[in-house]
Amino acid sequence: QVQLVESGGGLVQPGGSLTLSCASSRSILSFDTMGWYRQPPGKQRELVATVAWGGTTNYADSVKGRFTISRDNAKNTMYLQMNSLKPEDTAVYYCNARKVVVDARILDYWGQGTQVTVSS
Repeated sequence: QVQLVESGGGLVQPGGSLTLSCASSRSILSFDTMGWYRQPPGKQRELVATVAWGGTTNYADSVKGRFTISRDNAKNTMYLQMNSLKPEDTAVYYCNARKVVVDARILDYWGQGTQVTVSS
């Protein structure tokens, strides 16, 4: 079973920065895609950013230019650098790892989530 453990959340003032980490118990190169999702209070979970096995990245429009997704294959860890944070970035942030198996089924693994609060 895969374990994903997020860290790095917390309280930050508007305009500030945070870096989230997601440590995997399995080689992150075994996944087709890894990504960050978030769930704001009272809202549904939404995509923040993804990074594919080959390194291609994808971002939600709301975070483009402010957030950067990256990974360290040797450490089996994915990161989300968040700059110029806004109150609307407040959410529980979840790490996701996705693998497509041979019969086209999708296996999704999730971390437990880490709270990010942007407030003065």
